[in-house]
Amino acid sequence: MPFLIDGHNLIASLPDIQLRDPDDEARLIERLSEFCAHVGKEATVYFDRSALGLQEPVRLGSVTARFVSEPQTADQAIASHLRYLGGEASNWTVVSSDHAVQRAAKHAGARVLSSREFSHLLQPAPQKTEKSEKPSAPDSEEEIAAWEQFFRKKR
Repeated sequence: MPFLIDGHNLIASLPDIQLRDPDDEARLIERLSEFCAHVGKEATVYFDRSALGLQEPVRLGSVTARFVSEPQTADQAIASHLRYLGGEASNWTVVSSDHAVQRAAKHAGARVLSSREFSHLLQPAPQKTEKSEKPSAPDSEEEIAAWEQFFRKKR
């Protein structure tokens, strides 16, 4: 099931990419490309008024990024894309927390994920550590003394 993504809406839900970052769109496209390669899916992501100044779609791996020019918005472009898909929209998942976009997606028969829900899918899984691992030994007598002094002060 491919993804249709409201780009700036998703960025606002990510802890490590900020809308004010000059490369926020490029970073999201890269993250989505890695994710799509991992899960074997495709995605189309729409952005309003690109800071990148691009008019043509950009493709990175399985991700197509479309930059919408005013007066149209990314929300309108997503709704238009859903209409274009017709009955095939039921094979897509729309990612947005915008209620109008969610309504359009549901009306078209697409599955809906909020940006927050999808952002959890994009986060890397925590690395498991083996329980048999022990902390590394201090490098020097000075380090041991510093730790002893630190813990004595805590009492």
